[in-house]
Parts: sequence; structure tokens; C-alpha cells
Amino acid sequence: MSGKNADFSNYISEYENFPKSGILFRDISPLLASPVAMQAALESFTKQLSHFNADMIVGIESRGFLFSTLLAYRLGIGSLMIRKQGKLPGVVIKQNYALEYGKETLEIQNSAQIRGKSMILIDDLLATGGTVAAAKSLLERCGAVVAACAVVVELKALQGRKAVGVPIISLQSYD
Repeated sequence: MSGKNADFSNYISEYENFPKSGILFRDISPLLASPVAMQAALESFTKQLSHFNADMIVGIESRGFLFSTLLAYRLGIGSLMIRKQGKLPGVVIKQNYALEYGKETLEIQNSAQIRGKSMILIDDLLATGGTVAAAKSLLERCGAVVAACAVVVELKALQGRKAVGVPIISLQSYD
């Protein structure tokens, strides 16, 4: 298993009716547990993201963190966290957004020096695009430029790409 076109489907479990009825949850835990799959994921992301010449990679809470620092190390760039409300110390900048089952708030530390810097967002899943679009909006409000977004799993039928508006790199897509 290696390369840009590696098949990660054997490392993504499916759980019906989680976290609520009618949802088919795609779980990346098997990918994280496999050194072979994890290495292949990091290699694929590194190859596909290196040409964006970003200054930082931004992990979205919480599973985005599992990849952001590793990729930042591989790309030789900084890493930053976007967290859910109330989890970052100091002065924060907030971005509210709607989920299909409620509302949420993302935050970034005001002390982050990101004005004028190029960013890559990373998360585990792209569905409707609401979380990634909110994270992108938050970074742009702070003066950063979002060059691309990377996700492990993309649910294409939910058309999250339209909400994000930047190139999307996904390791595994489902229609």
C-alpha cells in the first residue's frame, strides 16, 4: 500500500446509526492503528500537499490533530489547532456555525501569528463542509490565506467541496 491512489477502504470501519439514527459513521480508527496504512496516508498527503508551499497546517478538532503535527513535521512547516469552544487559553477569536443536528463554535488563539500566511486545513472527514468552511472563515478573518484542505474521508454525495471553495485532497471517497 503506497502512493497517491492507495485504497484505504480496508482501514475505515462503518457503523450504522451512529451517532444518531440514519447516520452511517466512517471510523478511521483502524487506519490509525495500522502502521502500514498510517505511513501510506502520511506519504500520500505529503506528496499531494507539498506543492501548495504552505506556511502552516491547521488541524481541526479533534481527529484533524492526529495528522496535522505529523504532516507539519514532514513538510517542514508549523502546526496550528482550531478547537471547539472553551478549550484554548488566552484571548480567542470565535466562529459559529450550524451542524445538521445543532450549532457549534470553533476558536483560534488571537496570539497566533497567521496574518498573510498560507494555510492547509486538515480534518478526518468532509461531509457537508460546514466544519471546514467555518474553520476556513475563521482563518481568513485572522488574515490568513487557505490554500487547500486535506481529509482522510470524503462523502461526495453531501457535496462538502462546494461549501469549502478550495482544492480538497481526500484519501478515500464515498459516493
